Amino acid sequence: MYRIVLIITLAFSLSLLIVGQAHGQRYLPEQKGVQFTAGTVDGFNPDKSFSFGLALSSYNHSGNRWVIGADYMQKQYGYDSKDIPLAQFIAEGGYYKQMQSDPSKTVFFSVGASLAAGYETINWGKKRLDDGATVTNKDNFLYGGAIAVEIETFLNDRLALLVNARERVLFGSEISKFHTQVAVGVKVIIN
Repeated sequence: MYRIVLIITLAFSLSLLIVGQAHGQRYLPEQKGVQFTAGTVDGFNPDKSFSFGLALSSYNHSGNRWVIGADYMQKQYGYDSKDIPLAQFIAEGGYYKQMQSDPSKTVFFSVGASLAAGYETINWGKKRLDDGATVTNKDNFLYGGAIAVEIETFLNDRLALLVNARERVLFGSEISKFHTQVAVGVKVIIN
């Protein structure tokens, strides 16, 4: 996981060096893209927390976009000498507003808000631990939303690198309602 984040971050940094060399048309109405993201949750510790996401973006006439997708998030909580996993499966839909771009339309900065719903499981539903202790928290359905900021850097007309940070609040969780996610990813324009 750490290597994937490092490779995508290095590729994003390299793309910033070539900004201004591509002059294609981006953020066109009816344009759609598929994006894959990977990142960390509540701090940078890929061994203890990570997330993956897959989403579809659809651009509108004002250069803004609708995003619909799904995320998987896992965070480890320490108990004695072992970790207890918290996993969340989230469906999310939201709207991102383009705030700024460079003159060559290569780098874009957007802010967004979304609604989310999903399911949370603690220790994959196993209540009894190896030492005889019992997990008292229950698996739950979740609902809430998120606010996000995102930077997109287009490498060419069909491929963009993403850096995304979001604060998600999910009611229904017995562990933690707030999670900060930082992710990097790629977006492929499909039409």
